[in-house]
Amino acid sequence: MNKNDRIVIVGAGIFGLGSALTLKEKGYTSVTVLDRAMPPVPDGSSNDISRVIRFDYGDEVYARMAKEAYDLWLTPTYNEAFHQTPCLWVTQKESPGQPIQPDAEEYSRKTREVLTNMGEPWHSVPTTEAAKKEFPGFTGPLGNPGFYAFCNNSAGWADAGLATARLAARCVAAGVSFITGPNGQVTDFEKNLDGTIAAVKTSAGNSIRGDKFIVATGAWTASLIPSWNTMIAAAQIVGYMRLTPEEMVRLRDLPIYFNLSTGFFCFPPHDGTNILKVACHSYGYTHSAEKDVSSPPSAPPSKRANFIPDDGLKRLHLGMKDIFPDLEPRGFERVGLCWYNDTPSGDFILDYHPAHKNMFIATGGSGHAFKFLPVLGKYIVGCFEKQLPKEYLEKWQFPTEYKDRFAGDVFKGDGSRGGPERRELTNLEHDTFTTALSAAATRQSKI
Repeated sequence: MNKNDRIVIVGAGIFGLGSALTLKEKGYTSVTVLDRAMPPVPDGSSNDISRVIRFDYGDEVYARMAKEAYDLWLTPTYNEAFHQTPCLWVTQKESPGQPIQPDAEEYSRKTREVLTNMGEPWHSVPTTEAAKKEFPGFTGPLGNPGFYAFCNNSAGWADAGLATARLAARCVAAGVSFITGPNGQVTDFEKNLDGTIAAVKTSAGNSIRGDKFIVATGAWTASLIPSWNTMIAAAQIVGYMRLTPEEMVRLRDLPIYFNLSTGFFCFPPHDGTNILKVACHSYGYTHSAEKDVSSPPSAPPSKRANFIPDDGLKRLHLGMKDIFPDLEPRGFERVGLCWYNDTPSGDFILDYHPAHKNMFIATGGSGHAFKFLPVLGKYIVGCFEKQLPKEYLEKWQFPTEYKDRFAGDVFKGDGSRGGPERRELTNLEHDTFTTALSAAATRQSKI
């Protein structure tokens, strides 16, 4: 690798920022990050009040990588944004009113097996009575009938917006250049006759030339590059409930509650906002109105629109009834859609595009990437330089086998998703979402 090459990184989420910082630390002289806004980008998946930090995985590669990251979250470089708390992993046999993930028990078993092989402690929580004895803040039935859970005390959550802002600041201090606004919003690529990339085109009409390009655009990636059915943008539901000071005290010792069967999960209360945040890790909603590819709607960067589909809102209420039936009738102060860039297996894609040999793709977070923030850049640049062991390069290579297959046949994930199958937003939902986005953008412009 020529460390004087001009490296242009498209996207200022954790994939792009992690790449930029690591490249500068390794001596690359020209590293430029482009995005619509300075990070944390308001509607990016690297921005919110909380993200789960855990190393409980049914896949040993991610488990060991996440443990490496977890240990760094505890250090002064990262612990400003990190809050240690246990994680309770629940499965159940059935859930009245919603479908459940049939592979949830197997994923739970594999995860416990991986933790045991790593020598990491976990403990069984076999009944709801045991769960409430350990975590008395829960007041609901907790995933019955057929409840089983295990708990790992080595887990926690990160303030995603704060962590991303701190990572961006480290990039600036290291000498990374940023171009934002219309001049940094990439809309296309200029290609040479041999398929290599000469420059990016932006919405302001300018071109930015480079020698190598890293595309780290998350859920927007498939609408920018030939994705060959290797990724799909899917929106996941999130709800935010305001708590009283007394409720904050009562619930302050909550674990992260994660129901693998339904996909519903809940964070401990957020001290800075008095918000209880809940969400679903499931197959989500697609939005294919533009370019015949699912992508977030085109809009100025702003806070998430206060909208989720009605069936999604029902799922959040069912989840709340399971853990806090006393709080559920209050409803949510606001809701939102968080966009994942899913891959068929849930694996990242960290590889050069087969058709463009100087375009490196760093994406495919699949709803589980944020926890790797302290180490993600190391692994991305290791693939960029092709210096990682073969098992990693093969695991994250750009898949070509899905190119001519129907997307619904291949996006099954890693077994950790729960709830109903992915579906397209209806025309009415799309229109309502667009209206809510416009309102969010208007509010943002007045701040």
